[in-house]
Amino acid sequence: MKLETFFEKYDQFAGAPEAVGRMRELVLNLAVTGKLVAQDDHDEPASLLMERAQAERAKLVAARKIKSRPSVPVEPSEQPYELPSSWVWARLLDVGHELGQKVPDKRFTYIDVGGIDSGEGRISERVEVLEPGDAPSRARKLVIRGTVIYSTVRPYLLNIAIVDQEIEPEPIASTAFGILHPLAGIYNRYLFYWLRSAPFTEYVQAAMKGMAYPAINDGKFYGGPVAVPPLAEQRRIVAKVDELMALCDRLEAQQQECDTRHTALACASLARFADAPTPENLDFLFHKSYDIDPADLRKSILTLAVQGKLVPQDPKDEPAEESLAEIKKLLTDTGRQRRKAKASDAASHEEPFQLPAGWAWAGFPELGEFGRGKSKHRPRNDPILFSGGSHRLIQTGDVARANGTIQTHTGLYNDVGLAQSRMWPAGTLCITIAANIADSGILGFDACFPDSVVGFIPAEPIPSVRYFEYFMRTAKEDLERFAPSTAQKNINLGILERVTIPIPPLAEQRRIVVKVDQLMALVDEMETQLAASRATAKNLLEGLVAELTATGSSSDEGSD
Repeated sequence: MKLETFFEKYDQFAGAPEAVGRMRELVLNLAVTGKLVAQDDHDEPASLLMERAQAERAKLVAARKIKSRPSVPVEPSEQPYELPSSWVWARLLDVGHELGQKVPDKRFTYIDVGGIDSGEGRISERVEVLEPGDAPSRARKLVIRGTVIYSTVRPYLLNIAIVDQEIEPEPIASTAFGILHPLAGIYNRYLFYWLRSAPFTEYVQAAMKGMAYPAINDGKFYGGPVAVPPLAEQRRIVAKVDELMALCDRLEAQQQECDTRHTALACASLARFADAPTPENLDFLFHKSYDIDPADLRKSILTLAVQGKLVPQDPKDEPAEESLAEIKKLLTDTGRQRRKAKASDAASHEEPFQLPAGWAWAGFPELGEFGRGKSKHRPRNDPILFSGGSHRLIQTGDVARANGTIQTHTGLYNDVGLAQSRMWPAGTLCITIAANIADSGILGFDACFPDSVVGFIPAEPIPSVRYFEYFMRTAKEDLERFAPSTAQKNINLGILERVTIPIPPLAEQRRIVVKVDQLMALVDEMETQLAASRATAKNLLEGLVAELTATGSSSDEGSD
């Protein structure tokens, strides 16, 4: 298969993660393995140009213009792949050299890592011109036009550049760079592409040391391997790589433009549905011409649901105020009210939006039983309470990963453990107030939980706790703001008690939950389809890459 055919198939795998990035990696891999352009028997073999390079290095060392660094052949065990017959393996010190160091003694141009345009591979406009007295201690390494510089600190960032012009005043680079001025027969742009290629990057990653500021030392850097083609082929490789990288740039720009348009359409569709959540506008949310982020779609649906905009109101429904009065009497009569009703607290807060007719504001304590868990121990801390246990204990992590319904548990209390805790029934809404702030989920089984989790059991007239779980998803972001800026995030129970909840008539609560469930099922289906589409695109991309890298390719040879 021709490489051009691969690019022609771009539309088929454009949805794969980092598709253009993978294309760039492929181009470089083919380039440095001798598979990007055809070899020419008339080219002077790389072995001869390496002899001239070695002679030039020897002269520079003899004149004391560069350091004498010992070079040893690249052993077969160090060679990551087999080269074409006209190529040779060498080390970086065999193909380039340093230009020495100096302490700045006059006004100079300082090239630091931040002065590299890594995307363009050149020195950026951000370099500073400094006076000698302002020179950083790292400003030492000399560079000239044609020099390749490579950041040896955090090298995985690929801060690599060619000094492509005369720089005035005199340029001096940071000691954070490895300096490679090409020797005879070495094209600096080929060297630049080699330093960015996967084989050399893998070598560097294996040689890096340090955690906070990982780096490769000069000895390891200059001893790194390099695949050297004949000079004529180096130039053909660079010309082809430049051409294909420019094509990648165009594809990336087209993809970004397309993504921008799709994002605008998606935002407009969300806004249109929010203003008028009609079946017609709902169709725009699931349009095939663009993808709306499932998280944004779920958030929009839930926000509309708790603001009374998702389903129509019915004037025949019993108003929420009447239901709240009934619930208040029930809680008072049964002694289930945790403390004095919070109606006055709810009324004292500014209403975030205007409620539809028949709705009312209320707080959790007005709506049912509301309180913190009592479990104090964890399985690893007190095995006496958990040995042979059968009573489920959940913790904040179980709530955080619930996705609506809590299906996991952390441990099993025995009867001794249960005696110091409390069993909450299946159907309890659980809300976290520590570690994971305002995560929520409904118990899928009877369980105990610690005081870092708050439980809510709605009073009997309320048809479903699910509406309140949906509300909590919309309130999570606001509640997280109440958490102090400490390592252990938490909020107190009083904050949750003062949360004002928009309460629809009970009949409308049922309609809302049914509608949300229907729409969430559609979002789940859409998300599954998106994941499948991206997986298909990724598999196609990986298959094409494997075909090209396994069998070899050339822009001039091969078959479709």
